[in-house]
Amino acid sequence: MVIDSQPDLAVVGQAGDGAAALALLAEVEADVVLMDVRMPRMDGIEATRRLTAGDGAPRVVVLTTFDLDEYVVSAIGAGASGFLLKDAEPEELLAAVRTVHAGDAVIAARATRALLQHVGPLLADEHDGAAAPAAPGGAGGAAGADPAGAPAPARAADPAALEAPTPREREVLELMARGASNTDLMARLFVSEATVKTHVGRVLAKTGSRDRVQAVVLAYRCGLVRPEDLLRDAEG
Repeated sequence: MVIDSQPDLAVVGQAGDGAAALALLAEVEADVVLMDVRMPRMDGIEATRRLTAGDGAPRVVVLTTFDLDEYVVSAIGAGASGFLLKDAEPEELLAAVRTVHAGDAVIAARATRALLQHVGPLLADEHDGAAAPAAPGGAGGAAGADPAGAPAPARAADPAALEAPTPREREVLELMARGASNTDLMARLFVSEATVKTHVGRVLAKTGSRDRVQAVVLAYRCGLVRPEDLLRDAEG
């Protein structure tokens, strides 16, 4: 396995379904979980929700394919720290594991235009209060997943959630939602890396977001950024 080929990474366990993954993670410690959305007995969304509910939970990266994009927003809402396509290059997978372990998030904001076109309407539906598409049972991942029913649709966030951040911090959040990395933020805002990290930290704290992915989803649900904005950026 590509992960075991790295001197700083090791696979501590594998599970064939969500329920087995949760049982395994109750016995072994893991820092990062690669979660397939489709597994028998318990799907990856429910497994992620249960796994991230407790303190000190490992971070979860959801693995998905184009035909499963309806799960992505629900998975992130359930607590995932990001998502990757299943056919991602090994280097991209390894980078995602390290990035998430370092406390950041992996988000497909700068992924291919095709993926954005699939995910964008789902974010728009959530902002408009529409129900997300029903998802069949199933899940997976380097660590786990369950239920028989589809995940509950996420609700549009209250725009009041963006009242606490300052105008500068809202600007940072908007840029993050458009896929800006810390390096991008430094260049756009003409500030140091330390200042960027301070801004990002305050955005997370004031919006009650666990990581960048959660903050970005909040930005879309509150209407700070619309999916069509991201698609325009991808086209440009």
